[in-house]
Amino acid sequence: MVVRKRLTLEVVKRLKPGETFWDSDVSGFGARCQGEAKTYFLKYRVGGRQRWLSIGRHGSPWTPETARKEAIRILSQVVDGKDPAANKQAARKAPTVKEFGQRFLEEHAEAKRKPRTAEFYRDILERIVYPKMGTKRIRDVTRADVAKLHTGLATKPYLANRVVAVLSKMFNAAEAWGERQDGSNPCRHVEKFKETARERFLSAKELAALGDALRTFEGRWVEGARLEAEIAVATHHNDAIRLKALRLELENVGRIVTPWTIAALRLLIFTGARLSEILTLEWAWVDIEKGVARLPDSKTGAKTLQLPPPAIEALNAVPRVEGNPHVIVGAKAGAHMVNLQKPWREIRTLANLPDVRIHDLRHAFASVAASSGMALPIIGKMLGHSQPQTTARYAHLANDPVKVAAATVAAHIASSMAKKM
Repeated sequence: MVVRKRLTLEVVKRLKPGETFWDSDVSGFGARCQGEAKTYFLKYRVGGRQRWLSIGRHGSPWTPETARKEAIRILSQVVDGKDPAANKQAARKAPTVKEFGQRFLEEHAEAKRKPRTAEFYRDILERIVYPKMGTKRIRDVTRADVAKLHTGLATKPYLANRVVAVLSKMFNAAEAWGERQDGSNPCRHVEKFKETARERFLSAKELAALGDALRTFEGRWVEGARLEAEIAVATHHNDAIRLKALRLELENVGRIVTPWTIAALRLLIFTGARLSEILTLEWAWVDIEKGVARLPDSKTGAKTLQLPPPAIEALNAVPRVEGNPHVIVGAKAGAHMVNLQKPWREIRTLANLPDVRIHDLRHAFASVAASSGMALPIIGKMLGHSQPQTTARYAHLANDPVKVAAATVAAHIASSMAKKM
């Protein structure tokens, strides 16, 4: 028997397990009791198909009145040709941020971006995004969610802005692949933090100190090699006392800074190359005779890296390892070095350059070029910049040609005026 009456709190209270009451005010709206749970629902037809949609369990926030209003709202969508039940079902099947992120990395980042870029995307998602919103449905992420994540990284403005940039690309893919509505990217209008570019240029005195530090560590490596040879002899002769003394001496010398570390830093200084370009450099790409290295790939594509005489000298000095194609040899067989941070900390401490980063060596190359009067397009070509504005940051270091010309003219005039008739 179908029971129709206006649903009120009193009516819903009287519902017994297995009973269903239909509301007399709104067609298709009702309440039923299954076990201890009393639930509000809506039955409707769309496209010739009957649909059942659960509104929610009786209790905050659902009362007969709030559930009835929700039923009316849903029916208005049905009138507009929408199918709320199907949408709800699709929402339950929608991937989470983490699930979609994995697809984004595989089908977009790894397939269409450079390996370093793909790895950067992966790091941002796995280290920062997933812990905060990984379980949230990709279609449910709002601008407020993104803004909260961004604000939470306020002490690291550069990183915060990069996180939003990566998320924006991911949500663009979500729109393109039908997981979000077009134009719904929640990263839009999230105001970025102001980024202050940190540029550190090395003075001639600081470059001299760096050179001294590199030579000191070269000497330590040679001394370490001598001690290792003596340790081998002491081991052969079973000289325990001598062996202990030699090992202690070797420990004091330290061998964190290797010849390949020193070569990498010298190549960075003498070429202005990016760190990744030097670390991945292979001997097959190097043409010592012509003084160039032809890189098949870089941040801006294929690139010819100029190798001036000091760079050639550094290349000739670095040991080659049989079976390893790389110039800057790493700890693993056949691999290149992947991280210079630990030895760099040792070197800059000895040189008393605590605030100098490895990337500042590239700035040093560019700043010396600019202050030497070289044209910005030439500097940009040496650095491998694809955009002129990237090189423009060094413009303030260059001599103003108008100022130089004026000084030259004035000097000639002053010289003439100084002559006695």
